[in-house]
Amino acid sequence: MPCIIALIIFSILGIFSASHRALAKEAFSCVLNRVTFRPCNIGFKEKIKGKVLSNLINRSVFLTRVVNKHYEILSWIFFILMVGSTVWVFNGMYNYYVYGSCNGLNESGFCAFDPSGENNKTSDGEECGINRPSPENVTLTDVDLSIFPKIDTSSKDEVVFVGCYGCKYTREVYPEISKLLEKKKFNYIFAHFPVKKDSEFLSNIGYCVYKDYEEDFWKLNDYLFTAPLDYILNKNNTIEILEKFDFDIQKVMLCSEDNDTKTFVERQRDEIEKMNIYGTPTIFINKKPFIGPKPYRVYKSAINKFIFF
Repeated sequence: MPCIIALIIFSILGIFSASHRALAKEAFSCVLNRVTFRPCNIGFKEKIKGKVLSNLINRSVFLTRVVNKHYEILSWIFFILMVGSTVWVFNGMYNYYVYGSCNGLNESGFCAFDPSGENNKTSDGEECGINRPSPENVTLTDVDLSIFPKIDTSSKDEVVFVGCYGCKYTREVYPEISKLLEKKKFNYIFAHFPVKKDSEFLSNIGYCVYKDYEEDFWKLNDYLFTAPLDYILNKNNTIEILEKFDFDIQKVMLCSEDNDTKTFVERQRDEIEKMNIYGTPTIFINKKPFIGPKPYRVYKSAINKFIFF
């Protein structure tokens, strides 16, 4: 076991030091002997043990005796700890690449690659009036998605984007979803969840536009996510916004105040609440929820079903 540990350590140190490269070669020879069931080079084993003990004896004679007596056992313990920590680090790296968090999908524990937790933040709580349930409860089960705006590409893949025009983190992730739409083929559903109260009226406007101008709705949707936030949330600017598109403005405005529209939008909200989401953005890719603004690679990997391709 000391040979294996020495091989790993001296191989790394050998990158920077020629003297350690010689030790790495000896360690490799020792490991090769052990693998082929031949005895390890006693001289090398004792050399490594001597280096360890010589460093310890200046600090503690008692500790040196303990290490000398249990050298093989301690080598195994050190090796197991080293392997365990290496696996833990690589698992964290894998999770960060695939899910945007070292701890796994939608897990918000500390991550060295994302110390501020930006990839898991959502607009929720007091800001947007949502109680926070568990991520495990977030689901599309029994949700009627047919009542929401949809781009149907006849793909086997489906992305459901639940977002809020007035919420910070939804607006942050929108460019990544737009990029995904450009580069990948999938059925796309958008559900506006106005968890920020002053964006509720935009649900009515969006419904009325989609009902009569299905293709142009997506242009309006893009504009509402990219225009200045204060501007789109000001009701006085609604007509000015609609004028940027080829809509019958009077028809859209009358529709937005209609009781049938309010009833339908309330039904949409009821369906969203069945999802048990606790913040925006929440993005379902083939029914798997991704909560918070993830990097583009996370969404791409989920669509591809492969990590690096």
